[in-house]
Amino acid sequence: MAHRTLDQLAQGLDGVRAAPADDRRIRLIVRRIGAGLREVLDIGELDVELGLIGDEWIARPSRGSDQPSPWSQVTLMNARFTELIADDPGPDSWAQAGDQLYLDLDISVENLPAGTRLELGEAIIEIQPQPHTGCVQFSGRFGPDALRMTASEEGRALRLRGANAVVVRSGVVRIGDTVRKAV
Repeated sequence: MAHRTLDQLAQGLDGVRAAPADDRRIRLIVRRIGAGLREVLDIGELDVELGLIGDEWIARPSRGSDQPSPWSQVTLMNARFTELIADDPGPDSWAQAGDQLYLDLDISVENLPAGTRLELGEAIIEIQPQPHTGCVQFSGRFGPDALRMTASEEGRALRLRGANAVVVRSGVVRIGDTVRKAV
């Protein structure tokens, strides 16, 4: 499997930067059901206590704790960046990034500062200040240059590796649901 080079990724960033700021769609919902195991969903349920119902977040202790991370209940990724780094356009390739919601939305720090609430289907989530960072698995799946790009100054500003969020109102979400900033 040949991963994209830093130059190839940089050439595709204009498309990522062009993601709409508001009122867009959920492109993919993924439930993590075990180490490296993903289930692509058409419909998911977000819960204020459990995150994405059936996802292993609740059973995954955060570093230095026996509890799940309180700020990464649900993780988001810009669908345009996922499409750029993925080996193929299918949802199974995207799902390997390890996030639950893939949005055709500008998830940059500037557009969605910490505390921003997003309505998705029936649910509302809130963006958290803690950065979502890459890992060895991400590098293995998409290449070291993809990880390097997410860790760059621009990559962090654009949140290329994704954003952490918590559920503040439970509800059903579906592929194609509108995502908009909550007022």
